[in-house]
Amino acid sequence: MSGPRAGSRIEIVLVAAVADNGVIGRGGALPWRLKSDMLRLRALTWGKPIVVGRTTYLSFTKQPLPGRTNIVVSRNQNFAASGALVAASLAAALEAARGDALRRAADAIIVLGGADIYAQTMAIADRLVITRVHLEPDGDAKFPAIDPEIWRETQRSEHRAGPDDEASFTALTYERRAALDRQADGGH
Repeated sequence: MSGPRAGSRIEIVLVAAVADNGVIGRGGALPWRLKSDMLRLRALTWGKPIVVGRTTYLSFTKQPLPGRTNIVVSRNQNFAASGALVAASLAAALEAARGDALRRAADAIIVLGGADIYAQTMAIADRLVITRVHLEPDGDAKFPAIDPEIWRETQRSEHRAGPDDEASFTALTYERRAALDRQADGGH
């Protein structure tokens, strides 16, 4: 195997908040406010390298996200992100993230979007951590379909809307079926 995961057990994990209608963004921003999920996101990603597209990165209220190595994918050669690494391609970003994960002894590279980055990494991801937001907003960015032939839901928890949340949500984890089948066969 070659690429960012070769020779290591560092997982590639896609983390996304996805509305019931598949929407993940509108005009470069989230079309909802879920403070409860933002706290969950912080806990999931702390101490791990994150890979994110330029538009998504620019939507962050704090740039770079503290406590994580931020790696921004941008084809714009003039784009500079203070405190973050900028990579010209997703492959370069994943390679930088793998090196950072090895230095930090982190077990995962976190991919935080946007839609194009998710679409490009879905085929190599090991796990999906999805917040299913119980809304159906208008939007211009959608998460790729989660194929049940490839992904198996392994965890689920329901969350009522808190005082700073616009909706209730379900926290879901999906594992790649092929990896689960290998584990069941004793790794062979």
